[in-house]
Amino acid sequence: MQAKNLSVVVPAYNESLNIYNTTIRLCEVINEIGCNFRIIFVDDGSSDDTWTQISLVAQENHNVTGVKLSRNFGKESAILAGLMESDGDAVIVIDCDLQHPPAAIPQMYQAWAEKKVDVVEGVKKSRGNESIVYRLLAGVFYFLVNKIGRINLQDSSDFQLLDRRVVDIIVNLPERQRFFRALSSWVGFTRKRVYFHVEARQSGHSKWNFWKLFKYAITNITSFSTVPLHIVTGFGFVFFVAAVVLGVHTLYMYVAHNAVEGFTTVILLLLIIGSMLMISLGLLGLYIAKIYEEIKGRPVYLVDTVVNYRNGTSTD
Repeated sequence: MQAKNLSVVVPAYNESLNIYNTTIRLCEVINEIGCNFRIIFVDDGSSDDTWTQISLVAQENHNVTGVKLSRNFGKESAILAGLMESDGDAVIVIDCDLQHPPAAIPQMYQAWAEKKVDVVEGVKKSRGNESIVYRLLAGVFYFLVNKIGRINLQDSSDFQLLDRRVVDIIVNLPERQRFFRALSSWVGFTRKRVYFHVEARQSGHSKWNFWKLFKYAITNITSFSTVPLHIVTGFGFVFFVAAVVLGVHTLYMYVAHNAVEGFTTVILLLLIIGSMLMISLGLLGLYIAKIYEEIKGRPVYLVDTVVNYRNGTSTD
């Protein structure tokens, strides 16, 4: 197998306890492949000493580069920052907590190098120790993305290997509201799936909660599809038909001198229609907010510091 350059992007948020072990494990696995590599840790505005640990590891291991963002921009921005910093012929994105098993990297690398595939997707064969509630929410999210966005992300993950040309396309997309795993699917190209079991976290705890997952789902669904807006139009058509039917029925009862008081019906109709109007306005507001974010043109992230001791440099 011809040796090629490999970049590994590791977004990190409050992962100080995992930086050292993750570095050791990644180096062990990639050294077995026998290729040149660089591990890029992206500190997404951590409030603990994650950056200190990244800096120390970078000093000890010249295969490690650290990128510190000026504040917490979110995982999607951290992934983009790592992709922008990468220079490998192939780039792997992997979580810092080692729930994405580094042991799967040789298989992913081999599929890319020998089979000439452009994207190797890590697909969850099992979801580890996730709670029933988390699995249920994830299932609902994937179902909605599949039905609304027409992208099958069932059991998908951010654990992926991308060819250089795919990375260049993704980083040059002009949009600012990004969803990495959906974008990597949207670009197409030749693909292969590698299945893995989600491992237990080495240290620390998950940074996700119900509210964060809910916001993440809403942001990504509306970023990748306009179907919710069409649903609003559909509701409007349904209520129009219902109004015509109810109007005809009311006129018939009036002409037949059999009209009855319908106060309860009127109240229920007002409540239902009012609720749908508020929901419709909320959906419109989401899309308008996204347009607002896009036209402002602010950068997706800001870099505070980069450490790269293989060149003996540290820049702000």
